[in-house]
Amino acid sequence: MTLSEQIITIAMGVIGVHFCRIVPFWLFPANRPIPEYIRYLGKVLPAAMFGMLVIYVYKNVDLLQGYHGLPDFIAGAVTLFLHLWKKNMFLSMVVGTLLYMFLVQQVFV
Repeated sequence: MTLSEQIITIAMGVIGVHFCRIVPFWLFPANRPIPEYIRYLGKVLPAAMFGMLVIYVYKNVDLLQGYHGLPDFIAGAVTLFLHLWKKNMFLSMVVGTLLYMFLVQQVFV
């Protein structure tokens, strides 16, 4: 890429990011109430995303090879326990991810 193409690409990225950050304020200004449908989505989408992450994590686990999915199930159990205990989805996902990365890189090498 030439220098001008790089500048144009970066500028398009900056404009795209700013546009995505401004659109919610245009659609839902402070002087109007947020529509009920959007409130509903705000309540159900976090759990739906968590469920989708669980399916994504376990879709390629092969119980007949290697460590039989042991790092996946250990990290998943810790994530579930932590979420039931602390009720903090962010904390649960971060700890589960870090534990999984530790297990596959240090323990189950």
